[in-house]
Amino acid sequence: MGRLLVVSLPATGAVVYRCKHCDTHLAYGTDIMSRTFCCKHGTAYLFSKIVNVNVGEKEDRRMTTGDHTVCDIFCVACGSILGWKYLAAVSKSQRYKEGKFILDMSKASTMASVSVVWPHAADQQQQQQQQSDDEEDSSSSAADHQDPMSD
Repeated sequence: MGRLLVVSLPATGAVVYRCKHCDTHLAYGTDIMSRTFCCKHGTAYLFSKIVNVNVGEKEDRRMTTGDHTVCDIFCVACGSILGWKYLAAVSKSQRYKEGKFILDMSKASTMASVSVVWPHAADQQQQQQQQSDDEEDSSSSAADHQDPMSD
């Protein structure tokens, strides 16, 4: 058996969609193209990019928007079916879907990705701010106190 390579999406502050079964990262919320799709289990979203999926066999399917050539997508970590990838559309009006992914929302969970700020970095920022405040105070107080003997 080979080594499993799983892509971990970096924390950007965007919502990260994950496999509901194993928490493997799948996509950023910013990659959603449409939230108006449906699948067998309910709501589905159209994504421009998805990571950590394997594709299944190519097949032709009749869908509500017409005939499409698609392949199912599976989580690379746990193997659960997550949705499908559009390979080709018969109708010209549906060709914008080609190369895009449908993610079944009953198979995915979300989590906000948060940027990590290291504690020592925050301490350094506070120290720099304090030093700059102290320098401003000392320069303004020096201007206020003039030596009376210098006149």
